[in-house]
Amino acid sequence: MSVEEETLEERKVNILLRLRGYKLVKKEKVKGALSYVVEIPKENQQALIWCVPDETVGILTINRMAKAMKEAKIERGILVSSGRATNAAKQAAKKKRIELLPKTFPVFDIFKHTLVPRHEILTQEECEKVLAEYRVKPYQLPQIKASDPAVKAIGAKPGDILRIIRKSPTAGEHIAYRYVVE
Repeated sequence: MSVEEETLEERKVNILLRLRGYKLVKKEKVKGALSYVVEIPKENQQALIWCVPDETVGILTINRMAKAMKEAKIERGILVSSGRATNAAKQAAKKKRIELLPKTFPVFDIFKHTLVPRHEILTQEECEKVLAEYRVKPYQLPQIKASDPAVKAIGAKPGDILRIIRKSPTAGEHIAYRYVVE
């Protein structure tokens, strides 16, 4: 094993940065966890990403991360772990604006697979335009779960509308819209 071999969690973070378009500001090791401060260009804010070693994520880990976020004056956090999270930790994370990346999050770019179409989150203006064009309310669009791997990968939240672009042998390109639900 080499001196600087990348862990599974670090690979997940690198994929996350690429898929969501985050810009790395700072990377450091803090109390056994790798800490990344990233810039979210679309939202004009920063997020704190923590890679914790393979362990069960509990309330203590969530509280430590929330404290680190408060000290760094950062509103959003993402916790990457290969372990499972307790139910109490999941609920505490929601309240403290910490996204728990599931242990099933891929360590490769899923959009490079031929069977996975491109997914994009629509801006507010694009949403209004699409809804007006089709004369529908968001909940009348076909739905996609927030737990879908592609939805998790691009960071869509319930309430977002996605544009899914598929290659088609007959139509060239087929565009579908989906409403993200819990």
